[in-house]
Amino acid sequence: MSAIVAIVGRPNVGKSTFFNRLIQRREAIVDAVSGVTRDRHYGKSDWNGKEFSIIDTGGYVQGSDDVFEQEIDKQVELAIDEADAIIFMVDVESGITGMDEDVAKLLRRVKKPVFLAVNKVDNAKRAEDAVEFYALGLGDYFTLSSVNGSGTGDLLDALVEVLPEKEKEEADLPRFAVVGRPNAGKSSFINALIGEDRYIVTNIAGTTRDSIDTRYNRFGFEFNLVDTAGIRRKSKVKEDLEFYSVMRSVRAIEHCDVCLVMFDATRGFDGQVENIFWLAQRNNKGIVILVNKWDLIEEKETNTMKQYTERIKKAMEPFVDVPILFISALTKQRIYKAIETAVEVYKNRSKKIKTRKLNDVMLPIIERTPPPAYKDKYVKIKYITQLPTNYPQFAFFCNLPQYVREPYKRFLENKLRENFDFNGVPVTIYMRKK
Repeated sequence: MSAIVAIVGRPNVGKSTFFNRLIQRREAIVDAVSGVTRDRHYGKSDWNGKEFSIIDTGGYVQGSDDVFEQEIDKQVELAIDEADAIIFMVDVESGITGMDEDVAKLLRRVKKPVFLAVNKVDNAKRAEDAVEFYALGLGDYFTLSSVNGSGTGDLLDALVEVLPEKEKEEADLPRFAVVGRPNAGKSSFINALIGEDRYIVTNIAGTTRDSIDTRYNRFGFEFNLVDTAGIRRKSKVKEDLEFYSVMRSVRAIEHCDVCLVMFDATRGFDGQVENIFWLAQRNNKGIVILVNKWDLIEEKETNTMKQYTERIKKAMEPFVDVPILFISALTKQRIYKAIETAVEVYKNRSKKIKTRKLNDVMLPIIERTPPPAYKDKYVKIKYITQLPTNYPQFAFFCNLPQYVREPYKRFLENKLRENFDFNGVPVTIYMRKK
C-alpha cells in the first residue's frame, strides 16, 4: 500500500483544486459554493518517483448546526486518522479565521507531519501577507497557488521526504460501481459492507456528489467499490453541481467492470432505474440488480418476491439473464451475498471459452435448429470463435451473414447462456462472412 496524505481545512480555501492538480485530472468537483466536497475523495499522485494516495476532505466547520457540516467534520477526523501526513490549507485572501484556528487546534494534537499550505499566493504582496499564519502555531508554512501550480513543488519536496516507503506494488483490481437513483441507499450499503462510516449518509437525496473509490479486501474478495452520486432525469438536473455529479456517475459506469444497480423497493423499478440499467448494458458491463430497503415492504407473502422479480424482468426484456437480490443495507440482509454475486458476474464477464469446446457445443445445436431461410437463401454456419475482448463477444462465420435476423441471434445468445453461464453479462454476437 502506498502512503496516504490528507488535505484538510475550512470550506472554500481551494483544497479540491489542489487535489485535482496533484492527480492531474478534474476528479473532485470544484465550485464557488462552499461545502461542495462532502465525502473523503481519494486519488493517486507521485512526486520524484514516490507514489502516494491523496484524500480530499470536506471543509471543517466546528460547532455547526448543519447536518452536512457535522458529518463533514466526522469525515475530516477519519481522514486525519487514516493519513501518514496532513496538508492543512488556508487562504491568504481571508487571513486567519476562527475556523482556521479550530482546525489548527485539532492538528496540534496530531502526532503526524503537518504541512501548512497558504493558498492563493500568486504575487509578492500576498507572499508578505502570509507571514501572519505563523500565529497558528504550526511552524513554517509553504506558499502556493492551487490554480496555476506555483509553489507546489517546494511543498511536495518536503512532503515526500517524510512519507513511509510503499510496502508492495498494487495490482489492478476489478471495479464494482454501485449506481442508482438518489437516496436509494448506495452509501449505506458500502458503509455496511466495510464496517465504518466511509460515506456521509443522510435522508436528503443527493448527499453523495462525487464518484468515490474504496478498496474492499475481505472474505477472500479484493476489488474497488465505487460509490456514485445518484443519477436523475435530465429535466431534474438544474444546478451545475448536480450536472457534474450525474456525469461522474455516468463515467463511473463507463470505467467499471460490474454495475450494482440499486433501487428503493418502496419506489419500484421505475423508468429512471431502467435508464441506468440500459446504460450499463449498452456499455457491456456486468450487472447485478439490488432491491434495497426490502425490510420496509410490509405484508410480504410467499410469492411477493417472485412477483416483484417477474415485474423487473418484464421491464428488462430481452436481457433477463441478470441476478436480482433483495437486500437491506440497514439490517445487512444479504449484503454479502450481493458481493459474492458481483464477483461471480465479474468472473462470467472475464470468461474465455476455448474455440474447440465452443464449436463442439454450438454446431450440433445449430445443425438441429438452423437459421430460417430468407429469400430462398439458406444460411450455413461453419465456425464459431470468441473474440479477444474484455467482455463476451462471439463471431459466427457463415456463407450469408446478411440474412441472419435478430430473433435467430437471440436464439444463439440464449444457447450460449444455457451452456456456458453468462449470468449478469451482456453477450454480443457478430455474423461474419466465411
